Order: sequence, then structure tokens, then C-alpha cells
Amino acid sequence: MPSSPETRPSLMLRLLNAGDEAAWSEFLSIYEPLILRLLRKHNLQDSDARDVCQQVLAAVACDLDQWKPDGAAASFRRWLFQIARHRVIKFLTRQRPWAVAAGGTDAHELMAAQPDLQESLTAEFEVEYRQQLLLCAAAQIRGEFRESTWLAFWKTCIDGRGVADVADELGMTAGNVYVARSRIMARLRTRVAELQADE
Repeated sequence: MPSSPETRPSLMLRLLNAGDEAAWSEFLSIYEPLILRLLRKHNLQDSDARDVCQQVLAAVACDLDQWKPDGAAASFRRWLFQIARHRVIKFLTRQRPWAVAAGGTDAHELMAAQPDLQESLTAEFEVEYRQQLLLCAAAQIRGEFRESTWLAFWKTCIDGRGVADVADELGMTAGNVYVARSRIMARLRTRVAELQADE
């Protein structure tokens, strides 16, 4: 298993160098699928979702030097989310410029009963981000393990199948499946932490 780098520069600092293809590739592997999934969840057609996603990524590339960490956790993700939210709102308002607001007490009560969209979208973005980070980390470490070890982990932890069933299918003991799961989960935690440290 390859050792982890001792000190990795922040991914955001590396992105300031437009020629750092590895940094941009890592950034895109995490954020592009995340942004696309969020856009599709909000009923954008695939072509529209890809267009808005490209606008978000272009805005990030143009404005990256203006981003300043605010000292709070996930400041980059919050900044990125603000850009994505702004682009989606801009897209949707261009699509429906003649929408007429309803008035009166009933409309006011209906609006008051709605959940806070900003809070809801922020929570959704965070969940999607964590899922994407796990998928990226898994793809990056998969080659470090034998196929049977990886399948034992994937089928039990991700697919939710029973240990005994997977052990029989793979010709392993239940103990071997538990060891495989433990090893891969520990490595995944380390890799996810490394990816998060780069923010």
C-alpha cells in the first residue's frame, strides 16, 4: 500500500496554478458529478444541468483567486455552493421571466409553511458532497487491494449484503470478510481525510 504524502499543499492553492492538471482533475472528479446531481434533482434537463454546471465551474476558475478562507469549516464548499446557487437561480429566472406571484393571506401562509430553501439546499449539498468524496476516495484506493478483498468490503458495506452470504459467494471465511472490511474502511477514512485536508 503506498504511503500517504507527508504534507500536501491545499487543493485550493494548487488550483490557483491553472497548469496544475492533477489538482484540476481531482477538483473536477469531486465537484462536477456533485453539481450535476444537485442540478438534476432540481428538475433541470441533462443539457441544462451540464450548461449550468459548466457556468459554475467557469465562475470558480475565474474567481478562485478572490476566495478567502473564513476560518470556519467547509468555507470553500460554502463559497462554491453560493456560486452554484446563484447560477441556478439566474438560469431559472431566465427560463420563467413572466411568473406572476400570488397574493393574499393564503399565499402568505403557504410561503410561511415552506421549509427554508437555503438551509435545505445547503444540507443537500453537504450530503451529496460527502457521497461524492467517498466515491472518489474509493476509486483512488481500489487498486491497493485484491479484488476479493474489495468485493468483500463493497458487497457488505455498500450493497448491504450479509457477511455470511458474501463469504460463501467469494469462498472466504466470515472472519476474512470482517478483516477486509476493516482494512478498507481504515484506508478509506485516511484517504477521505487527505482529500478534505486539501480544501
